[in-house]
Amino acid sequence: MTPELYRALTTLVTPLIRVHLARRARRGKEDAARLDERWGAAGRARPEGALIWVHGASVGEGLSALPLAGRLLEARPDAHLLITTGTVTSAAMIRERLPERAFHQYVPVDLPHAVARFLDHWRPELVLWVESELWPNILFAIRERKIPLILVNGRMSDRSLARWRRFPGLIRPLLACFDLRLAQSEKDAGRFVQLGGSPIKTLGNLKYDAEPLAADEAALEGLRARCADRPRWLAASTHPGEEAIAASVHERLKRRLPNLLTIIVPRHADRGAGLAAELAARGLSLARRSAGEAPGAGTDLYLGDTMGELGLFYRLAPIAFVGGSLVPHGGQNPLEPARLGSALIFGPHMENFAEPVAAFLEGGAAEQVADEAALAQAVEGLIRNEAARARRAQAGRRIASEMSGALERVAAELEPFLPERVRIHAPA
Repeated sequence: MTPELYRALTTLVTPLIRVHLARRARRGKEDAARLDERWGAAGRARPEGALIWVHGASVGEGLSALPLAGRLLEARPDAHLLITTGTVTSAAMIRERLPERAFHQYVPVDLPHAVARFLDHWRPELVLWVESELWPNILFAIRERKIPLILVNGRMSDRSLARWRRFPGLIRPLLACFDLRLAQSEKDAGRFVQLGGSPIKTLGNLKYDAEPLAADEAALEGLRARCADRPRWLAASTHPGEEAIAASVHERLKRRLPNLLTIIVPRHADRGAGLAAELAARGLSLARRSAGEAPGAGTDLYLGDTMGELGLFYRLAPIAFVGGSLVPHGGQNPLEPARLGSALIFGPHMENFAEPVAAFLEGGAAEQVADEAALAQAVEGLIRNEAARARRAQAGRRIASEMSGALERVAAELEPFLPERVRIHAPA
């Protein structure tokens, strides 16, 4: 497939995309009130002066770019920052963390007219494209307008590599759109090179430099007071199937730990109502965070079905199972709980974070379990052995700190793309 053929085909399917987005909006998968943004319409006026556009597909990509975005804004007091993502959850999460002079819009769908409308309005002077979501019409349009375009924290999974190999006539010119390509690991860099994306630099992963997740102190103290005398563990960022596993682990352990509290935080908060019904049907007592409920003395499960509060739950529970790892998803970010002193447990499917996982396992900062029975054994062992729990948490904090540094290296690489008078290194 060539870029010209891709553009023609996507133009032809515009009516189908319109129907698809409308259906997603009715299901809450798109923001109905801001759906026009997906068609390139601006949700606000363009601010005066320089504008830097940062795009990340979803929550992880957007949040990982915020520290770098803050650096750029410090360096350019006259500039504003446009951050785009494509999901409702990411929009809500990022809105709460935006620095001054930054704002969020939804990324336009990858259709020529939507992209043109978006770029005509915003006219960015620099574009930072975070990680792995490569949309041809958007990237080709940026290149055609001669706007500097940089791939930041580039990632290429095995699945994406196999898919793009089927379209060499599209991926090679697509990767050539970037003025600079920065990969998050040597493995990712090698995959980009296989697709024709050389030269490429490996500077580390921006996700390793993220600030610890925030938490409301008053809410945390209130929950700690309610749970002070109870052993507790957290199943964090769970995916379908893992909530049932966590509930089964609770049932196993409750026979020996009758005061146990299990906290479950689904990756997608909009699954809360269905999960509450499913878990309550097991005969377990459940409280829902989204309903304003708090765990009582007889509560078995506390369902954290809210957005933006994962930092609260990591601080509340000294033991954290990292979700997306007992099902073949690839795992969620284990550095987030490690930074907050959680004793880590995760399943076998942690491919998305292979480097920190290897470091955590080698350094005694985590345990990898194969199934429900092993998870129950690991949780019980940490509950009963406070010293082992503390050692694991301390090792996790240390390793998470040692893996940082990508932010400084990426900042240095971006300097030539900014006016010469600007320097974005941190002060010595």
